[in-house]
Amino acid sequence: MRYTVIVNAKAGTVLEAGADAFSARIIAAFDANGCSANVHMVHPRELDSALSLAIEDGDCIPVIAGGDGTINGVLPVLMVAGRPVGVLPLGTVNVLGRDLGLAGAIEQQIAALCQGEPVVMDVGSVNDRLFHSLSGMGFFSLMAREREQARRRFPFSRALAFAVAATRSILFTRAITVDVGIGPDRRVVEADAVLVTVNAFEGADWRRPALNGGVFEVHILNAGGLYSRCKAAFSIVSGAWRTSPNLESFTGSQVTLTRRDKRSGHITFDGEVERKRGPLEYKLLPGAVTLIAARDRVA
Repeated sequence: MRYTVIVNAKAGTVLEAGADAFSARIIAAFDANGCSANVHMVHPRELDSALSLAIEDGDCIPVIAGGDGTINGVLPVLMVAGRPVGVLPLGTVNVLGRDLGLAGAIEQQIAALCQGEPVVMDVGSVNDRLFHSLSGMGFFSLMAREREQARRRFPFSRALAFAVAATRSILFTRAITVDVGIGPDRRVVEADAVLVTVNAFEGADWRRPALNGGVFEVHILNAGGLYSRCKAAFSIVSGAWRTSPNLESFTGSQVTLTRRDKRSGHITFDGEVERKRGPLEYKLLPGAVTLIAARDRVA
């Protein structure tokens, strides 16, 4: 099989290794699994067009390589692809990559991809802004902003950048009052964070048992100050967050979030941050994308 791999040339993994060395590593890993690969290092602004061309080539299997934000950016292309597309996760968190069973070193990811099978995935929409895994406000949007700043301060260590961002987010998050609508039910909450996920996450590593469950899950981290946020962070790391008294979770197919102060606020979409004003209308797009998952992740 022949693969065409479109790589975000600005991904941290690529910058650390060097574009030529990283391309050679990808090609060697595909060769080791009896496959061949053409690798294209592409500026983020040109990812859409490059991926579209790869999809149009019926003689190859298209692959997009980058972090959660990269995959978020090409969602419009993936939704009209009409065929399965592979993913090579190159980010720090790689929520979607882990859900597809693509983890570990790039050689392990490529081995799983070469043996992988198509899986259908739901996508979320917020006022027509797409996301594949997570969208949130409060702590989660601050975390995304702090992580971006920390990456620039500590380009030599993604782990250190993540730790610094998490610490600053826990320290400096401020509570917000949010009107939460889940289907016909409404509630007003004082929260440090509100997170909406496409389908339900489980366990310490926050993985989704199903990518096409057809439901949003809303997680509300109740306001409680620094101590409460520290406890919640520990419960997430330890895997006990489902039973944490500081965190409530609800499910629904439609969600509305409205800040009571009517101000525009930072909202994160798969790690990318934008300012949004007014009600946030979350809608589910069932089975909108077909990706290639590791064989043991295909139901």
